[in-house]
Amino acid sequence: MQNKLYIKDKKLNTSILIKKNHISNFIINIAKKNEKVFCILDSKININLNISRQKNIKIISVKCGERLKTFDRYKNLTEKLIRSDVNRKSVLVAIGGGTLGDLVGFVASTVLRGLDFFLIPTTLLSQVDSSIGGKNGINTPYGKNLIGTFYQPKDVLIDISILNSLPKREIRSGYAEIVKHALIKDYSFFCWLEKNADRLLNLNKYILEEAIYRSIMIKLFYVRKDEKEFLLNKNSRAMLNFGHTIGHALESHYNYKKLNHGEAISIGMVTEAKISNYLGLLSSNELERIITHFQKCKLKIFDNIIKEKLLIEKLVKDKKNFLDKINFSLIDKIGSSIFYKKLDKNNIYKILQYINV
Repeated sequence: MQNKLYIKDKKLNTSILIKKNHISNFIINIAKKNEKVFCILDSKININLNISRQKNIKIISVKCGERLKTFDRYKNLTEKLIRSDVNRKSVLVAIGGGTLGDLVGFVASTVLRGLDFFLIPTTLLSQVDSSIGGKNGINTPYGKNLIGTFYQPKDVLIDISILNSLPKREIRSGYAEIVKHALIKDYSFFCWLEKNADRLLNLNKYILEEAIYRSIMIKLFYVRKDEKEFLLNKNSRAMLNFGHTIGHALESHYNYKKLNHGEAISIGMVTEAKISNYLGLLSSNELERIITHFQKCKLKIFDNIIKEKLLIEKLVKDKKNFLDKINFSLIDKIGSSIFYKKLDKNNIYKILQYINV
């Protein structure tokens, strides 16, 4: 297996390094090449950073969670950096989960009109999903990630040793995104997950590295094809949003409290697989196979709010929508996805009533 991957585009080169017990060395190497390094650290992470010999590193500890991604928290962090004399030779390093990476990436793309930033994702979810591809942003009361930028990190370090401290709930949350990648693009990967999910969820080193590697390669495929999500075909980056139209609406409805991201996306994937089946895209046998795998892995598959009209109003505000249609990334078989843009909110409400009896 390779331990380094690259996203290459016209503007910059992002390297993705998979390596164990490498966080301190990674930060020190950054500090040796840059004037100032601001490490934005999730305050909940218990990590021993052996970086004291580098005098140009400043650590800013922040309390994380989905409610981190607000205008107020964006304002607080940018003003803290400015008070600390950030300049254009400064770089930012985010050490935390996906919400922190989203915020720090957005800050990096806007402070002084753009600073280099680095990501050290510390959850399985962020290692296989949000740290890859350069999407950054904050939430509003009207929906998730409605304000943001496409801005690639300079480098990403994926250190699987940090995952040993995570609760099982967080590991399952990350697994939901891994299985999503298989469902939209790689049938053989899904078959492999059916055989290896238990060992992955128990953090078997070799299985975990293989799953992370294969997930990243699928995400990179779409990022390279469609970095800023302009396409409306099978190569669209929107395919990565399978499960997210419903999932984001659930997160927003519960104000990011009841469900974590992976749980909401898990429910979203099963619901959108059912929609795929209802529309005649996905066979009943494959739908049952998906549901069986989710149940075996103890992933969430339903929430009562799915059938309520108020969820539809959340769906309408999804940023993928246009021409009064609610646009979905659906699957026509395990390992194959399509962009479906023919449903309005009345259609969706009727379908959700029918598929969740």
